[in-house]
Amino acid sequence: MVSLNRQLDIAVIGDEDLVNGMRLAGISKYRIIEEKDQNKAENVRESFSVFFTEPEIGIIIILEDYMGYISDFISHQKQDKKTIPIIVDVPSKFGTKYEDITRYYEQVIKKSIGFDVRL
Repeated sequence: MVSLNRQLDIAVIGDEDLVNGMRLAGISKYRIIEEKDQNKAENVRESFSVFFTEPEIGIIIILEDYMGYISDFISHQKQDKKTIPIIVDVPSKFGTKYEDITRYYEQVIKKSIGFDVRL
């Protein structure tokens, strides 16, 4: 059980551009996945598994392009109704698959905290 009185960390899994941007924002837990990595799926899954099971991680930010590699983890989390860590997928520098990204993030926030926040 996660205590609500402690501060949780944010972890990032992404390409070098995403991770460097997040590091500039103060995030210190990260994994860089190289674009030309032959074992990209395996490395994303391993990184996600490590962060997902770490009790100090409250949010995992992951590159949208990598979500397909961890879909079984996400399904399991939904079945267990586990709310922490929160998984946030972010678009790559090449764009997003979501038609209305603002609406998508509003839904993520509502699901995470239980009420609407307008962006």
